[in-house]
Amino acid sequence: MTATLEHTNFTVADPKATAAWMEAVFGWKIRWEGAAIDSGYTVHVGTGSSYLALYTPPRASPSGERSYDVIGGLNHVGIVVEDLDAIEARVIKAGFTPKSHADYEPGKRFYFDDDNGVEFEVVSYK
Repeated sequence: MTATLEHTNFTVADPKATAAWMEAVFGWKIRWEGAAIDSGYTVHVGTGSSYLALYTPPRASPSGERSYDVIGGLNHVGIVVEDLDAIEARVIKAGFTPKSHADYEPGKRFYFDDDNGVEFEVVSYK
């Protein structure tokens, strides 16, 4: 029996704005949004089978820490796509800067940081 990852929940400054760029870049849809824990607000954005839960508390503040140096830190989110070049063009159009391009087995990839400081790895196995 194999488990499947359904979602990941992380804190962002503006979940509606983050969901909007994810819809434009990845072609995802908002599945649900509403009130959340501690008087916060959450937007679920993704596909029919998996999503990212984008949460914001009433008073969010950046930690200033590098995630790779913090136990439990979110280091990056990996997204598999069919057409890496098309997604890279959308990432640029959304105002983000692709970096760390790599072409190695089993696929090609690049990374970018969003406006929350979350790093995304975009990979294609074609």
